[in-house]
Amino acid sequence: MERADVLIVGGGPAGSACATALASEGCDVLVLDAARFPRDKPCAGWITPGVLDEIPFSIESYGKRHVAQPIERFRLGRIEGKDVEIDYGTPVSYGIRRCEFDTELLRRSGARVQGGVRVEKIEKGQGGWILNDAFAAPVVVGAGGNFCPIARHLGGAPDETALVVAREIEFAMSDDVAAACAVEEERPELYFCPDLRGYGWCFRKKNFLNIGLGRIDHRHLSQHVEAFLSFLKRRQRIRSVPEAGWRGHAYRVHSGRSGPLTADGIVLVGDSAGLAAPASGEGILPALVSGRIAGQSIYDGRLWDYEARLTRRFGPRGSGFHLPGGIAGLVSAALVAIPGFARHLVMDRWFLHRSGSPLPVSPALV
Repeated sequence: MERADVLIVGGGPAGSACATALASEGCDVLVLDAARFPRDKPCAGWITPGVLDEIPFSIESYGKRHVAQPIERFRLGRIEGKDVEIDYGTPVSYGIRRCEFDTELLRRSGARVQGGVRVEKIEKGQGGWILNDAFAAPVVVGAGGNFCPIARHLGGAPDETALVVAREIEFAMSDDVAAACAVEEERPELYFCPDLRGYGWCFRKKNFLNIGLGRIDHRHLSQHVEAFLSFLKRRQRIRSVPEAGWRGHAYRVHSGRSGPLTADGIVLVGDSAGLAAPASGEGILPALVSGRIAGQSIYDGRLWDYEARLTRRFGPRGSGFHLPGGIAGLVSAALVAIPGFARHLVMDRWFLHRSGSPLPVSPALV
């Protein structure tokens, strides 16, 4: 039996942040993950300003060895509608590759790591928890994403109205494809669905291109993705996209109702806790923050205060909602009709969280 002070199931940003907080205090932390790092993860690969305050390295040093594409401008629009350009004149975000970013976070965490371990058995034993009859600790952290086995064990009915489903592809462009791609490196493109139930994106990071679409409504996702690709081609943003390499993923936004996040020696973080930003679907910042808070709460012996601390940081939860179709169409058109509105509300508030207040609920994605 391999023992530790804390077992963390999942080595993504949430698990790494929790491990970092605990290991820095001298705790023996063991991270278990079904994958072996480096591994990739379906994600647009865009980190917002708050992330830079949470990671244990500077983006400048990270960019010397990894992709860290500065983002200064955005093209914001509506699928089959108008678009506007928003220019900040200085980097406000960075494009990264999750296969590199997550590996670096985990490497720097100070935790022991064992990959290739899929947790299938969870039992309460004397003095703590036992996983797969092989790993034991007084405290277990669920950081395994939307389908985390620790979250399933903890129970509670997930809020399906807050579930976002997405399809995404990231691929290295050939010289010919790159020359024909109108998407600029420092200017990601975001296009809302007319019903405001989601949005598509097109991010260029050096010679890599990431395209995807996510919706709060899981019905007909493939048709929405195909329509978005057709739109990008008609607008001459892209010429072609590989048929192979598309991946799906799911996560829950913070506006939804939640089951328990803590129990006797168990705590959930990141996507396992359903903490993605309501408006943008961003999961990396909530993952890092919740992981850090969970680590601090475990070390202080204050797991009972964990959910209250999350609420103070991210605001209270609520039920998901959406606007009626006719109203949503008018609102989505207005999002890009007025450049100042697009910049200060959509980008500054919904996507970049530049206000510093709890992450806002918006019609998009909820």
